[in-house]
Amino acid sequence: MTIPATSGYATPLLVPIVLAGGKGERFWPLSRRRQPKQFLCLDGSGRSLLQATIDRLLPLAGSPDRIWVVTGQHLETQAKGQLPELPAESFAIEPEGRDTAPALAWATLEAAKMYGEDTVLGFFPADHWIGDRAAFEQTLQAAAELATTQGAIVTLGMVPDQPATGYGYIEQGDPLGEFAGLPAYRVSRFTEKPDRATAEEFLASGRYSWNSGMFVFQAKTAIAELQRHAPEIMEPLMRDGVAAYSQLPKLSIDYALMEKTDRACIVPATFTWDDLGDWNAIDRLLKGDRDNVDLGQHLALDTKGAVVYASDPEELIVTIGLEDVVIVRDSNVTLIVAKDRTQDIKAAVKAVQAKPEWDDRL
Repeated sequence: MTIPATSGYATPLLVPIVLAGGKGERFWPLSRRRQPKQFLCLDGSGRSLLQATIDRLLPLAGSPDRIWVVTGQHLETQAKGQLPELPAESFAIEPEGRDTAPALAWATLEAAKMYGEDTVLGFFPADHWIGDRAAFEQTLQAAAELATTQGAIVTLGMVPDQPATGYGYIEQGDPLGEFAGLPAYRVSRFTEKPDRATAEEFLASGRYSWNSGMFVFQAKTAIAELQRHAPEIMEPLMRDGVAAYSQLPKLSIDYALMEKTDRACIVPATFTWDDLGDWNAIDRLLKGDRDNVDLGQHLALDTKGAVVYASDPEELIVTIGLEDVVIVRDSNVTLIVAKDRTQDIKAAVKAVQAKPEWDDRL
């Protein structure tokens, strides 16, 4: 079925819901249990990733009381402290983390009660970096129009510029026309992180986008599809609300819903984006034409391609003869890792967790 463009459509305000309960372990030791990645400023802007997320969503919400932040009990004080402009009612506190599907389902049910089931909701991770705000807003306008007029569950796909193996991919299916001046497609399939050769094939085909983890839909559409595809999550939540959390399975929204629903659609996005997955993202954002990225005092002798961070402005880090390394000094931990091994930082965190005497390092 071909869906025509809807010229002149007045996009409703979104209710943005920000998911801010992640651990950010690949940014350890700067990202820790009580101050994970979303509470850190990693781009030199002076605003944390969470604060920057709220900054770009506020114009789309219309007022601070239409933005929600979903986070865990152990992060509630930190989140509220960073966002004094939001009322207390804007914070949805999970008693425990159960991955993105329960968080999205619970928040959708609660938002539907407050604003009505026709409300357009947008779900956004709190730890992404996004440039070109005008293009971001246009993409969300297109997604809201598609969601409202066609009952779609819309995912924003990032148009790839390299054969990255660290992202999931989404294949574009049948075209649906243009919305707010942007093309939209049905989702053909989701693919987990591919190997290099497969990623190169995806890039060459022009039919694939990176999975950004951002979603837009009307509350009623998601509720109906979650009831159909994830009753093990929806039935306890609809019966007992957040009190049911301990009964819920730990599932991602991709696995619980997006890979199953026939209402999944994609708007490929071209605004600059990075999911800031590990320390190499800082290199991508800040290096420019410099030999190294220095976040702190760094004396580099015959050193290239290094990312160096020191949380204490009085500390000096000296490197000699190094190449393509990440060095992080924060409080009582120093991390030194080759750039091509940063994905293994999570394994290092697990090894530290196995040592009770090192609990204060987490």
